[in-house]
Amino acid sequence: MSTAQRIMICEDDPKLAAILKAAIEKYGYVAGVVEDFDRVLAYFQAFDPHLVLMDVNLPKFDGFYWCRQIRLQSKCQLLFISARSGEMDQVMALEYGGDDYITKPFHMEVVMAKIRSQLRRAYGEYANQNHAHERIVKLSGMAIYPERLEVELNGIRLPVTKKESDLLEALMAQHPRVVSREALLEKLWDDQAFVDENTLNVNITRLRKKLQEIGIENGIETVRGAGYRLQVTWNGEELERS
Repeated sequence: MSTAQRIMICEDDPKLAAILKAAIEKYGYVAGVVEDFDRVLAYFQAFDPHLVLMDVNLPKFDGFYWCRQIRLQSKCQLLFISARSGEMDQVMALEYGGDDYITKPFHMEVVMAKIRSQLRRAYGEYANQNHAHERIVKLSGMAIYPERLEVELNGIRLPVTKKESDLLEALMAQHPRVVSREALLEKLWDDQAFVDENTLNVNITRLRKKLQEIGIENGIETVRGAGYRLQVTWNGEELERS
């Protein structure tokens, strides 16, 4: 699986979506384009992007609606792109959870600069300026770096999403005890009332796949009627870093 950062494009103008995709891939990112605008959230869950480019004017539901849905389960970077240049639209975009707002027509260089800036801020050099004092959570040679959004085992390090990081940290903190679904929902989402029951299952599945990528099989056990438990099924070399 590619470790390149993934960018999701939610734009209903196919020509513009293709231009954005080509420009993004030219810079070495993986670009995915939404085609079914009734299933934007399902595409988001399957693609698991680091950043979303979201048009405001979309069929059926607008970009503000989809931004709210995404924010119920992810803090990934989200940039609005829109022909609406009104002040109120930009205020709404930020209030609903957007990280920036780009008005059309735009220069592709500006879009790419904003994308790179947001990714650096969330996952790159700007996010990692305090490595000497950063928090590291360890268990049997596996480490999660919450500030960097990375997981490491035996020298293999992979990026994780904020939700994956929070979920793994919660399971590690309670090991070998079972963590209830309610406790995980409370830790990962501020407002549980608006979280779909299947959302936690989706995030558990993603985390299991991510752990498999660093060599951990069957690391998360489902305890029926109770919740989830982390099992140490791996042999890990203890990390020297503190």
